[in-house]
Amino acid sequence: MPESTSNPHPGAHDGLPRPRRYWAVLAIWLAISMAVLDSSIANIALPTIAAELRAPAALSIWVINAYQLAITALLLPLSALGDRIGYRRVYLPGLGIFIAGSAACALSNSLATLIAARMFQGIGAAAIMSMNAAMVRATYPQATLGRGIGYNALVLSMSSAAGPSIAALVLSAASWPWLFLINVPIGLASLLIGRKALPASQGHGRKPDYPAAVLSAVTLGTLVFGGETLSRGEVGTGAPLLLVGLATGYVLVRREWHREAPLLPLDLLRIPVLALSMATSVTTFAAQMCALVSLPFLLQSVLGRTVAESGLLLTLWPLAVGVTAPLAGRLAERHHAGALGGIGLLLFSTGLVALSFLDKDMGTADIVWRMALCGAGFGFFQSPNNKTILLTAPRHRSGAAGGMLATARLLGQTTGAAAVAAAFHWLGIGSGPLLLRAAAVAAAMAAAFSLLRLRVSAPA
Repeated sequence: MPESTSNPHPGAHDGLPRPRRYWAVLAIWLAISMAVLDSSIANIALPTIAAELRAPAALSIWVINAYQLAITALLLPLSALGDRIGYRRVYLPGLGIFIAGSAACALSNSLATLIAARMFQGIGAAAIMSMNAAMVRATYPQATLGRGIGYNALVLSMSSAAGPSIAALVLSAASWPWLFLINVPIGLASLLIGRKALPASQGHGRKPDYPAAVLSAVTLGTLVFGGETLSRGEVGTGAPLLLVGLATGYVLVRREWHREAPLLPLDLLRIPVLALSMATSVTTFAAQMCALVSLPFLLQSVLGRTVAESGLLLTLWPLAVGVTAPLAGRLAERHHAGALGGIGLLLFSTGLVALSFLDKDMGTADIVWRMALCGAGFGFFQSPNNKTILLTAPRHRSGAAGGMLATARLLGQTTGAAAVAAAFHWLGIGSGPLLLRAAAVAAAMAAAFSLLRLRVSAPA
């Protein structure tokens, strides 16, 4: 079902017929869950991998970094490529690359080959993530797009949260290569279903902008990796990387500022409601990651909970997201996203403040309702915010809008994780309550960004 690039109005699109839509959604969910899971699934296996491959612990971290850097560098270039040649033509080959990369990871017999395979796998993951939102938009009719985005947010949240648990389960019964090998049958199922069911689209067909793609990859890669490195106290490496990222970013912005449909979607950021939605997203994901990284240390070091107890308590967060995200998606079909997001983020901020005052004398119930409040508030923000970003962008820029969504999530999460690393490096792991209050301030700022959208025109 080709879609015209001449009609930028999302209301003209009726989505896929219902039976085909269900199959397309299944393919999308299988693919994005694998890509998100593999962002965290290797973390818990890293000591085992390093020991079995006889690799230094400091070098083994590149099993994680290689995957993340490939995704970071390629999100925007692949988003632009999807707008140019069609989303399906990026998505399906990317899924094939991800499957091949997963098999290569499982077959690796040295750290060097595993790192190379993880980078190759990251290329496929970047294609999947960059096209995910555009595929969701093309699959659902506009009347039910909000709930479709809500269900997609549920899959993203549950996949992200389930990574460590799934890894622990696999490692309890099998060796580490199975962490990657299980992607192969799931990926092949998604690929076979997707070839039949996923919607087709025609791109705008303009010439690719290779210099902008290189500048974008260098800018995002060096900024993200430089920030993480600097947060660990490695000033000699982190500071030069950040300077390179800022310099190439300046050149990229100057180059793209007046272009039509640029690779760096500055034209979309000139739309006030979309710019505010992006600011809301980046700030919220920074607050979320700051909390989720610091909470295990608070639960175990301050509250005396075991690793298993901490894992179960943290699971309440994504479960609450799973309850509220689809509900918020339905409400977003009738109510303004600015108000819904503002309410959700104020609840999120309140929950973070409440978590920061936990002490060892409090019981499990005191932790449970705080976790649930944070998850519910976060879930209430995500679906309406994502719908606004997707529907504000013209249909022929859906790839760019989806790339912005994924990049906002990545930049926010990287900022939050870097803040925790810096605080632990300089203040120690006892800084958990302080970090939760800082996250609460960030969530309150995000609520303000969201509520400001009530003063600008809503998307059609």
